[in-house]
Amino acid sequence: MATLQPMKLSEVLAERGLSLESHANGEAPAEITDREIKREPTPRANYLRDIYFDTLSSLDIQESYWYSRAAAEHEGEVPIMRRGYALKSVFEHLDTPIWPHEQLVGAKAGFYRGSAPLPWLTESFFMDKDSDLYKAALDTGAESSAEVSHFGAGGGNVTQSFGNVVSVGGKYGVRLENVPAMHRLAYSWAGKSVEDVARKYEQMVPEYKIKENIMKSVVSNFDSGFTIPQGREVMNYYFVLEHGFDELIDICKKRAGEVAGEPGGDGIAGMDRLYYYTAMGLLVQGLSKWFDNYGKEADRLISITTDETEIAELKEISERLHRLAHEKPKTFKDAFQTIYLLHLAELNEDAMSGLSPGRIGQVLYPYFEQDIENGTLTEEEVEEWQELYRVKMTCIDAFACTGVVGGVLSGNTFNNVCIGGVDRDGKSAANRLEMIMLDAGINCQTTQPTLSLLYDEANPEEFVMKCMECVKTGAGYPAIMNNRVAMEFLLNQYAHEGMTVQEARAWSVGGCLETSPGTWMPLHLNGKLYWIPGGSAQPTSVGIHFLNNPKILELALNNGFDKRTGLQVFPPHDKSFETFEELDEQYKVYYQKACEVLNKCMNIQHDVWRKFTPSMVNSLLKPNCLEKGLGIAHKGYRYNSTFNIECCGTCNQINSMAAIKKLVYEDKKYTLEQLKDALDNNFGYKTSKEVGSESLKDQEKRTDDDGRYDEIHADCLRAPKYGNDDPYVDQMLYDWEQWFCNDLPATIENLYGEPYYVCQMSVSTHGPEGAVTAATADGRLQGTTFADASMSAYPGTDTHGQYALFESATGWDHSMSQNSQMNLKLHPSAAKGIEGSRKLMDLTRAYMRKGGFHIQYNIIDSRILKKAQANPENYRTLLIRVAGFTQYWVEIGKPIQDEVIARTEYESI
Repeated sequence: MATLQPMKLSEVLAERGLSLESHANGEAPAEITDREIKREPTPRANYLRDIYFDTLSSLDIQESYWYSRAAAEHEGEVPIMRRGYALKSVFEHLDTPIWPHEQLVGAKAGFYRGSAPLPWLTESFFMDKDSDLYKAALDTGAESSAEVSHFGAGGGNVTQSFGNVVSVGGKYGVRLENVPAMHRLAYSWAGKSVEDVARKYEQMVPEYKIKENIMKSVVSNFDSGFTIPQGREVMNYYFVLEHGFDELIDICKKRAGEVAGEPGGDGIAGMDRLYYYTAMGLLVQGLSKWFDNYGKEADRLISITTDETEIAELKEISERLHRLAHEKPKTFKDAFQTIYLLHLAELNEDAMSGLSPGRIGQVLYPYFEQDIENGTLTEEEVEEWQELYRVKMTCIDAFACTGVVGGVLSGNTFNNVCIGGVDRDGKSAANRLEMIMLDAGINCQTTQPTLSLLYDEANPEEFVMKCMECVKTGAGYPAIMNNRVAMEFLLNQYAHEGMTVQEARAWSVGGCLETSPGTWMPLHLNGKLYWIPGGSAQPTSVGIHFLNNPKILELALNNGFDKRTGLQVFPPHDKSFETFEELDEQYKVYYQKACEVLNKCMNIQHDVWRKFTPSMVNSLLKPNCLEKGLGIAHKGYRYNSTFNIECCGTCNQINSMAAIKKLVYEDKKYTLEQLKDALDNNFGYKTSKEVGSESLKDQEKRTDDDGRYDEIHADCLRAPKYGNDDPYVDQMLYDWEQWFCNDLPATIENLYGEPYYVCQMSVSTHGPEGAVTAATADGRLQGTTFADASMSAYPGTDTHGQYALFESATGWDHSMSQNSQMNLKLHPSAAKGIEGSRKLMDLTRAYMRKGGFHIQYNIIDSRILKKAQANPENYRTLLIRVAGFTQYWVEIGKPIQDEVIARTEYESI
């Protein structure tokens, strides 16, 4: 007798006239349509990119060794001095590989695609999994998010051990013979790492048990102070470009003598200036040696190379790196090589993601302009160097726990290059170099660096049209950010720290789409003065990481109890919710309680971090640290109000609230208990764990389901949904944004005594956070992925077109938040040809003029994504935009892949 197959969710919805894969504005052509814009990189860039495609993500323990050795030798030193000695040792001893046919040289580690564990931050992640220390870390909830985070099985991810390679965290490979050394280094930091020391003190917070349960239930995605304490900020390369290493060493030595023993009116921070300048001198010596070692490696290769062309190229590399080890850059290639190695230096001092180069097209423009004018540089050379830069930046990996690198980043590192915007005088900052950078992004499609257009009405139409051409490659960049909205946010948030309109014009994106302050610095080059932009703030997006909005609503409905883990996460409220307003109020009470508890614990974590492992490279390069002799620990940065509250799942939260309000409190079709019963029983479907997938399309009806929840599920699905210009649900979003952006942050302050702000995006957290959340009143099933971003509609629910979605998204002031996020998926035929590019530009302008902060596009036929999912071996190079970042399709976990496929595909503009 044949066994009946359980019905899939897609089949049930089809019976109700609904679909998981919505198409709008017409029908796609019958034939699968490929992307329109396709070009190839130069042979040199293509050769190096092919190496990347064949390379696995590898762990290199040499940094761990040299840092730990020097730190042990200087045990008992002033912390910043100990760190200075340790980082000096790292840069003096790091391998300096130069790969065949490279011109722009430098690597984060000894491998082509390498990263390094940093046990002085957190050591439990790569200890023996049966160790007491690892189990203790697990018991705190530190790895709860990792349990539901996924990497793609294709590409460079080492998802399983093989041969002589051990998989660490389902992503990184480490050679078997290095594992004992890695464990030994980890244990040497046991009880002394930022993680361990911070954990000891945060447990003194009276409500620490709530924090622990918040982490275990994945109400919050991960700890802030020892996972990725830096990043989501913008580099500033100015001081090395203006002075060079030898002069910086002299500056540090001179200033140390001037401040030694002088309190400077402040006996705390003032006295620390001596240690700051002395430690920075050590760091610069290490960086100088690192540059020089690349020159020595080029010399070595010259001695064993026979090809005359290669010898000539290596001689140029040797001369450049030996000179840059001491002098400031004089040419475009000098400056480009300098900023790239400085970028790696910052990445090597800490675990981080989202370290953005910023507006390098404007930083490098003085060198470009002068070299082009004097005939020592051609635009063809510049374009190739930009392509090489793209390959080199793509090779960067970030090492952190699985919950961060998989559940948040999907393996991406968010090195964001911004173009456009306005200059110091408010005129368009777009230039010829940035046009070439766009061409390089079209030719050499890679994940890094992603590009972001700081859209301003002052930007020339030719420039914006070139951006639209680049978008049509399907690589997902440039994303478009609203320059005016960002400036308004900066002026509001940093007014008390002296932010001006002129200063606000120097902003850039730190990470995928986090507004980060900048400043203008005076660069002198061959007797000419240029004002160049660069970052000037502490790391943004640190503080409270990715609160799970729908999960908190679930806990409010269940008296603070998490049925998945069996934990009483929040104190019981014992309310029956006679009115919708009572439920809404209790939701906010729990939300605020989560922020209060997490803030105290994260403040302690970051306080230990800034005391034990203070930022060095950043504290050398960012204004106003070098001038004042104060690093991050003493608010030496120009702007310090950078801690935020991140959230995920806003769309599902608002849609669920709307469904509850309408079905229970207004129409009174169901009681709250009936709705909770349906949610508890997942509307008659199996759990995602039983199905073995968190993807919507894989969900199945229970075989014993009697249909009792079919009607209520259908009503929940048909309840008002955000994204259709429906005032009923949209007003709920606007009321939420007012409370979330303004009222909530005012109740807490970061460890620097500065006000918080909010950050609204998902990155990849909508996968793991959905995985731990029960069915929601909007009709979403238990464990399935949330809607992406913050302003994007839930897949298939935006049925009235893009402009209705824009109306819904822009009814609130986006400058109240550090960011907001809008993702749209367009069929390639919708933007075909010049006319299609112009329509895409008009669509973008419409959203920007309505006050939207961010929009990005996936130009893809969904049928290609389905083929790539079924046959990943044939689609190694396929790029897709996820949520603020671009990633190779095969390296994304299946829940996020399915969510991207399910997004509404617009067939016309």
